[in-house]
Amino acid sequence: MTTYIILLRGINVGGKNKIPMTELKSFLEEQGLTNVSSYIQSGNVIAQSSLSAKALTTKIERSLPKRFTLDSSVIKILALTHTQFQHIIDDKPDSFGDSPEEYYSDVIFLMDISTSQAMKIFSPKEGVDKIWPGREIVYSQRLSALRSKSRLSKIVASPLYKSMTIRSWNTIVKLSYILKTIETKTHS
Repeated sequence: MTTYIILLRGINVGGKNKIPMTELKSFLEEQGLTNVSSYIQSGNVIAQSSLSAKALTTKIERSLPKRFTLDSSVIKILALTHTQFQHIIDDKPDSFGDSPEEYYSDVIFLMDISTSQAMKIFSPKEGVDKIWPGREIVYSQRLSALRSKSRLSKIVASPLYKSMTIRSWNTIVKLSYILKTIETKTHS
């Protein structure tokens, strides 16, 4: 069994594509996943499966709209192993996420697009935004005091945005903690 972080893009955003986490958990268990745990309402799940990441992603993407009433054109699933998720934390830029009172720090996960493709749509505002390419992700940081001047929201207008999902650094850290807790329980 592999433990995955499963990120669901496009659910519970702006009052659309609502899926209560208890129903999502039941649905994923019906799909054969075990030790299912969710974190906040924005589609963050940790679960175990014997399927490969690709097979798991395909299975969830195909089954989800059959169970829930969704605009499936905005739904995408990303399944990451513990090792892949740990790389995000280990490879972060120096001081990224270390000053949450001064900066909003996010990780933008890429689905079906390369980092080089994604980097082309960002136009960081000098003195406000900073971005760094990662392994199939983009690290984004905005100065809190000037966040209304950030250009991060402009990526939403790009067709490539449908191949991205964003999580705050705080969410990444919390998911890492939950992941380690689950793996410790299942391996002891």
